[in-house]
Amino acid sequence: MSPLNRIVSGWMATGCLLFVAQSQALADDGSEPELIRTHAFSVLGEPKYGPDFEHFDYVNPDAPQGGRIVYSAIGTYDNFNRYAQRGLAATGSTLFYDSLMTASSDEIRTYYPLVAEELEYASDYSQVTFFLNPDARHQDGEPITAHDVVFTFNKFMEEGVPFVRTQYAPVDTVEALDDHTVRYTFHPDEGSRDQIIRLSNLPILPEHFWAERDFSEPLNEPPLGSGPYRVSSFAMGQYVEYERMEDYWARDLPSMRGTMNFDRMRYDYYRDTTVALEAFKAGEYDFRLENVARQWANDYTGRAFDRGDIVKEELEHAIPQSLQAFVFNIERDQFQDRRVRKALNYALDFEWMNRNLFYDQYQRSYSYFQNTPYMADGLPSDMELEILEPLRDRLPEEVFTQPAWEPNVSDGSGRLRAEVSQALALLQEAGWELRNQRLVNSETGERFRFEMLLSSPAFERVALNIQRNMERMGIDMEVRIIDPSQFTNRLRERDFDLILNGYGTYSYPSVDMQTAFHSDYFDSTWNTAGVNDPVIDELIEGIVAHQEDPDRLMAYGHAFDRVARWNFYVMPNWHSSYFRIAYWDRFDRPDVRPEFDLGVSTWWYDEDKASRLSR
Repeated sequence: MSPLNRIVSGWMATGCLLFVAQSQALADDGSEPELIRTHAFSVLGEPKYGPDFEHFDYVNPDAPQGGRIVYSAIGTYDNFNRYAQRGLAATGSTLFYDSLMTASSDEIRTYYPLVAEELEYASDYSQVTFFLNPDARHQDGEPITAHDVVFTFNKFMEEGVPFVRTQYAPVDTVEALDDHTVRYTFHPDEGSRDQIIRLSNLPILPEHFWAERDFSEPLNEPPLGSGPYRVSSFAMGQYVEYERMEDYWARDLPSMRGTMNFDRMRYDYYRDTTVALEAFKAGEYDFRLENVARQWANDYTGRAFDRGDIVKEELEHAIPQSLQAFVFNIERDQFQDRRVRKALNYALDFEWMNRNLFYDQYQRSYSYFQNTPYMADGLPSDMELEILEPLRDRLPEEVFTQPAWEPNVSDGSGRLRAEVSQALALLQEAGWELRNQRLVNSETGERFRFEMLLSSPAFERVALNIQRNMERMGIDMEVRIIDPSQFTNRLRERDFDLILNGYGTYSYPSVDMQTAFHSDYFDSTWNTAGVNDPVIDELIEGIVAHQEDPDRLMAYGHAFDRVARWNFYVMPNWHSSYFRIAYWDRFDRPDVRPEFDLGVSTWWYDEDKASRLSR
């Protein structure tokens, strides 16, 4: 049984009983909801670590601290405010601020004390109170107080990006009860475990730094923070280096012990992945997580590898996967018909690509809950049908008559004769026809053409293969590669036809899915496809409403996954079941790796290994 299946099974066995008991206590006598005080909070079941835990299982609590690690970043940056409404923030700028609580990496969305020592929430999720650690400090030594928390929330709501305001809209009031106690109350029936998680994860800003600054604007100076690292040096757009605070207030907390072990971390910026790889092999930086199969198979060679100075490893995992995909902008006229989007999926010949481009290193993705129990499979269950039947006249018939959609499997020859034939039949149904080997609109005669937008040349070979297959259908697809900053701007402005992007990792059907699919969040950058569908809204609302009922949540997750897949918002890509990493052999790491993360934050610098390097 996979780690996630064990968690879900445990939730159904124990967590569900807890939720039922709480709701019954409310319903039977109409009394005030129970207040539950706890050291940790999980969105699925009970936290793994008790109130007296000393450290997470996947760390070395005695890891030495010191040394430096250098990473790479692609593109550029122009400011230090990752929450600004424009600009590109420096990589690593999430390290500036601590949040009320911090997540473990061997559980699904479970949070433990950081700035907050404990929390107390109502059993109906109408309110949550956080009790702050009196020792919590900003980097200038000033205490982190409940007033900072209130200021932060209001700053995000007044000057943050629009989707944040919508995301935290269920909050009715936030108030500092004293210097170390802050309480959030929610609008009636709008509180949830997910909302509490969101508040737990909100970074805490120092009011005395941000009060007179516009939070929506880029920041050209490093900010005052509360986290373990601050900027020690930088050249805007070229590199940024962080140094660990020697007097960091939380260094001995159980949730932080054994992590953040490097004295300094640096990010060097490169034009593209090819240049960055050569720099790595030359010793310009220390660590790579490789996502390009061809480079992994062919380019990780040289004297440093032969000497053993660079270690190359493949680390297996069963982590839930994000749905990386070519995403259609379904606001575009040519992509509004579901049959067109289905037809174009036939142009992605994964079997040929995996054999000829990827060295058989990947598996095909197709679900919004890839590698989890929430992936739809087969025909709808009885509980799914209860959800879907009232929506039948607004759903594709395949939702009810065929198993959950999976991509076509080609013979790997690259010819795609049958696939092109099926695609052209669908396109003809949608009002397109071949004339002189060109696909044109049956009424206007306008040719079917669009642009695929990429931010890196690493995907160019994939794009060119798809382009050739589109040509067989008579479609003119232009491939355009632009720099990451332009790519980000065009994504934000929805100025694209087909874009290589994707969706977040949904390890379960969560409230967070609203930002990517619900029409209330239509302007969110996360709603890449531009989904604005009342049926999808109803399914998302069902997911939000049934967070406390594991059986119904499972059914809603399956139903959403099934409907979204049959709507063909994307051309799904692929995923790997292992991490491909390479690093200069000057580091060590714990014997245990966290189940849901690579765990580089638990590594440490090894002076003995470093002294033996030839570089």
